[in-house]
Amino acid sequence: MNKNLSMFSVGEKNKAFEKYFIGQSYLNMLSTEQVVIGNVTFEPGCRNYWHIHHAEKGGGQLLLITAGKGWYQEWGKQPRALQAGDIVHIPANVKHWHGASKDSWFQHLAIEVPAENGHTEWCEAVTDEVYNNL
Repeated sequence: MNKNLSMFSVGEKNKAFEKYFIGQSYLNMLSTEQVVIGNVTFEPGCRNYWHIHHAEKGGGQLLLITAGKGWYQEWGKQPRALQAGDIVHIPANVKHWHGASKDSWFQHLAIEVPAENGHTEWCEAVTDEVYNNL
């Protein structure tokens, strides 16, 4: 594995959240002050579970794609192919998932939008049937 897919180091295996991923991901926390920013790297085929960034006010997440190819999908909507340079605005309280394509590493900066009473709810896994039909 190339530890530098982009200008941001891949970091370590994502042990803290591994139960919410299918496949191997890596996490390098770039900032935990003011605005939380994590560099998340996905091995080919890796994806996170459906999840929701809840908030009473503000909140959500912003993804800045820095390397590779991947996918983003909101519940009830068509999946969106992603590549380096793409930006995804994820509103608060929207169920979604994101991850690598089958044949490419994928890396993004996950930026948490400040929220009042914010928390993440992890839901069900993205099934192989859904993923394999992308």
